[in-house]
Amino acid sequence: NKFLNAGCGYGGFCFPKDLSAFIKIAEDLGYDFKLLKEVERINDEQKKSIVRKIAEHVWNLNNKTVGILGLSFKPNTDDMRYAPSIDIIGDLLAEGVTVRAYDPKAMERAREIFPDIIYCKDPYEVCEKCDALVILTEWDEFKDLDLKRVKKLLKTPMLIDGRNIFDPDTARNEGFSYTGVGRK
Repeated sequence: NKFLNAGCGYGGFCFPKDLSAFIKIAEDLGYDFKLLKEVERINDEQKKSIVRKIAEHVWNLNNKTVGILGLSFKPNTDDMRYAPSIDIIGDLLAEGVTVRAYDPKAMERAREIFPDIIYCKDPYEVCEKCDALVILTEWDEFKDLDLKRVKKLLKTPMLIDGRNIFDPDTARNEGFSYTGVGRK
């Protein structure tokens, strides 16, 4: 069921590997498995759409600061294999963005991939002076954030909810410019 939820993309080792294997088997049998290729393309597009959503709100990404909550591909693990955060952070860095990040379990692994981003001790430290806050993993502790406190810490009260963990009306009523995935 979780694979069917709108979000910033899937990751992990098994699903992407199995998808690629099915595509390869089909090719070896002379079949162009367009449906599975489209699944891969849509997943890539979901990650790019997060970066576009940020850019739409801040106009120019260069010299902006973006907070990232969640680095692992799913909650309750430190596994970052094919995590959406890898492509999203990579694209942000390429645009000249300063990235502040927090994940309850995956920061040690993330440091191996992104040694130059700012790793924070908790979600609230991530928010300090950020032009936007992006949720990439649906950790329970993120669902329980004090949105009033988050808003005070952010430079701009912009929330890009890549996992749809917040109610849009609640976030907007707290004064956020809120954007989820696949909903208004």
